[in-house]
Amino acid sequence: MSSSIQSVSDIPPLIATSVVRGSEQGQSHGGVFIIDPASQAVSQVIDWDTADIDWSGRGWDRGLRGIAFHNGEVYIAASDELFVYDQQFRVQRSFRNAYLKHCHEICVYDGKLYLTSTGYDSILAFDLTAQEFVWGLHAAKVDGTWQAHRFDPKTKNGPPARNQLHINFVDCSAAGLSFSGLRTRGIIVLAPSSSLQTQVELPEGTHNACLTDDGVIFNDTAANYLRYVKRNGDEQRFLYPTYDEEALEFAGVDDSRVARQGFGRGLCIINDRLVAAGSSPSTVSVYDLASGQIVLSVNFSMDIRTAIHGLQVWPYAVPDTA
Repeated sequence: MSSSIQSVSDIPPLIATSVVRGSEQGQSHGGVFIIDPASQAVSQVIDWDTADIDWSGRGWDRGLRGIAFHNGEVYIAASDELFVYDQQFRVQRSFRNAYLKHCHEICVYDGKLYLTSTGYDSILAFDLTAQEFVWGLHAAKVDGTWQAHRFDPKTKNGPPARNQLHINFVDCSAAGLSFSGLRTRGIIVLAPSSSLQTQVELPEGTHNACLTDDGVIFNDTAANYLRYVKRNGDEQRFLYPTYDEEALEFAGVDDSRVARQGFGRGLCIINDRLVAAGSSPSTVSVYDLASGQIVLSVNFSMDIRTAIHGLQVWPYAVPDTA
């Protein structure tokens, strides 16, 4: 790994979204935050508070999710709606689709935005020029065999609403389209033949599984670790930061049904040495894979219900929130 870090000022600004996994009507449901590692300052640029929310389940519809960038704009997914913001976080437009439900992560590649539709075990493609949903891929595993079904998200011929795989991460590049989730037990790739194949096996209960040049890095959420596993078998494990119980807010709801400390989700690779990952209560940490150390950890809420969701390097000027 060639990159070096002299101080936290070498770490670029980060953008994070959060969900509040036990909030009630009338309360904030999370938001969007810009983190300046040099000063360790956190600016909340969006406070997500809307009456149009499904109140069933844990985090479900509450809060904002995946983050992506295109042509100077910021794309952020809610559970069932895609929002487009300018760099000052003023809403420019938004889009819904009948097959977008419980969206988690999103990514941009070659003129399209790809979104996980966790509630439909699907990946949706949004054309960034036409500004419309144009393609869908439904995944299923039947008797141990992966099956793929393409569908048109503009019609009523799509898949039924299910959440058997809990797809929470998608990546698209010149190497192809892949996804992973809590119950996929691996990174699943769409082959040129349009079939699905397991590319890398993973444990159940993962978020944000990213391939690297020499392995895979992912939030092993079920085991409370950020894990970096190399192809040669070497592995690094990083525990997420946790705090004294007395310092936590809403600690009475700290259980598996609603929220818990050390719930790891949200990940971005900064360079070939540094990785940022999120955990609850709202904490973003930067890990140095070369030294095996946490080089920065910023907490911006001790509310145990708050969980980081999306996490990316912020590519634009830090907005003025004064």
